[in-house]
Amino acid sequence: MKLTTKGHYSVKALLDLSLQVPGVPVTTKAIATRQDIPAPYLEKLLIEMRRAGLVKSIRGSVGGYLLAKPPSQITIGEILEAVGENISHIPQMSHLPHHAEDWVTLSLWRRLNQKLKEALYNITLADLYYDARSWQASLGEEASFII
Repeated sequence: MKLTTKGHYSVKALLDLSLQVPGVPVTTKAIATRQDIPAPYLEKLLIEMRRAGLVKSIRGSVGGYLLAKPPSQITIGEILEAVGENISHIPQMSHLPHHAEDWVTLSLWRRLNQKLKEALYNITLADLYYDARSWQASLGEEASFII
């Protein structure tokens, strides 16, 4: 599986939201600036994630986006699915396998794909937050959290 720009930006945006003060809306422009994501593209991604129930939008002069649930309850799999990422990586076969080794290969890819999906749906934004903090601490850096 290769994470596309769309998936990468989506995870970055929600991780950024998870690092902000809970309950305080964050503007698309603020996230875009911190994470170096084009604001119009980010807005489209946030709309997709709002439809999936991952973020809430608040209108008005003090509006912006908030996480719809705690970071520990938002998985990477959910984020990728919300923006239409394909998390399956089973090689395409032009025909059904006729030889045992082809069936073994196909079975192996199916099992690997299932394990990848399980992993993506078990890694949360909170997990990524703690991974980033640990990495920065090991470098002796303060937490700037540009992802």
